Amino acid sequence: MKILVIDDEPGLRKSLSLILGDAGYTVVTASDGEEGLRKLEEDRPELVLCDIRMPGLGGLDFLARARESGTEALILIMTAYGSMDLAVQAMKAGAYDYIPKPFGADEVLLTIRKAEEREQLQREVGRLRQEVRADRRFGEIVARSPGMMRVLELAGKVARHPSPVLVTGASGTGKELVARLIHRESDRSEGAFIAVNCGAIPETLLESEFFGYEKGAFSGADRQKAGLFEAADGGTLFLDEVGDLPHPLQVKLLRALQEGEIRRLGGTETRKVDVRVISATNKDLEDSIEQGEFREDLYYRLAVVPIHLPPLRHRLEEIPHLVRHILDRAESRLGIRIERVEPDAMEVLTGHHWPGNIRELENVLERAVVLTDTDRITLEQLPDSVKRRDPTRASGGLPDDDLSVKRHTAELERELIRKALERTGGNKTQAAEVLDLSPRALRYKIKDYGLE
Repeated sequence: MKILVIDDEPGLRKSLSLILGDAGYTVVTASDGEEGLRKLEEDRPELVLCDIRMPGLGGLDFLARARESGTEALILIMTAYGSMDLAVQAMKAGAYDYIPKPFGADEVLLTIRKAEEREQLQREVGRLRQEVRADRRFGEIVARSPGMMRVLELAGKVARHPSPVLVTGASGTGKELVARLIHRESDRSEGAFIAVNCGAIPETLLESEFFGYEKGAFSGADRQKAGLFEAADGGTLFLDEVGDLPHPLQVKLLRALQEGEIRRLGGTETRKVDVRVISATNKDLEDSIEQGEFREDLYYRLAVVPIHLPPLRHRLEEIPHLVRHILDRAESRLGIRIERVEPDAMEVLTGHHWPGNIRELENVLERAVVLTDTDRITLEQLPDSVKRRDPTRASGGLPDDDLSVKRHTAELERELIRKALERTGGNKTQAAEVLDLSPRALRYKIKDYGLE
């Protein structure tokens, strides 16, 4: 550490230089405040010891001008016992601490070391707070690609407002993670985050699960029960796979969103609820509207802010970061530390199509962690389905060993859409006609395949 000593007494400057030099500090000195300001700019010390009473520019004036200069140096004031009121003024003006004169070597060194430790602790706390904020903000989401960075930027913006959000994307892309991120960044973060898979609840139970029921509402209702809307009051209700909701419940959900109130099954009273709704689906809801499967008015109520998650095959640059993130999580859960993934194995991982997205990547890596006998993952631990290359990409012919209709249909569909957009000069309406798709379905697929 470099220390600047400012004092008009040559003897004190010399003694402090010896004391601090013997303790391992680099020392520069100045005889008054003006010279001290020059040394402060030229030598960039981390700490300043400045006398409070000096001819010319005194300690308080030096302190004021040093702070105006923007220095981050810690400034300790040296003051006689009879000038303690000036020391108090200096502390109020931004001095880090003071040392009363006369003082011994041990006292000076102890005060400086305490200042060092406090400053180091504050820096460490600041660093940890930044890390915690970053972890809290992004949680389990790894984002390096432009598409995912746009997703996070949009999620951060919409989190500040109560508007409903619709998160779309293929299965396994992390839609619930984005919903949780929006909740954590909102002013509802202290409230509950209630997640429900709309496709996993039997249709006969959906209404009672969403809105609750009163005692005696149906056979077996021997007590009253609050529903999901009441449980999420003051917080966020996440409706996963919202496209699977049956029509009767779509009507009641729309009313709850419009009115901000619900009525329990078997009840007569309405209850006000303050709920922020975030929905998610892997379906094209606009296409479902055309097919008569989803209410258009509900769609526009849910999709005030739409957020689309790109599939993993369009985020290949993120795979090395995702791999490390997943392996670190696996270590805490399985107790197995993986130090590295061999380059040829990583090349295979970054070249795979990943039809199951991040969920498939997690499955492949957990399998590899369990199978390896070392702290590394090699090609040997990767399944054949991942190690196989897609011959259609290289040769344009049919695959010899990979017969996944789903995988190759998606590739063909993407290529057809790309060519249609080229042929029509980017006119989506004309491209939809060429492709025999509805304009809405085409817009969704363009997003999904990253062709925007």
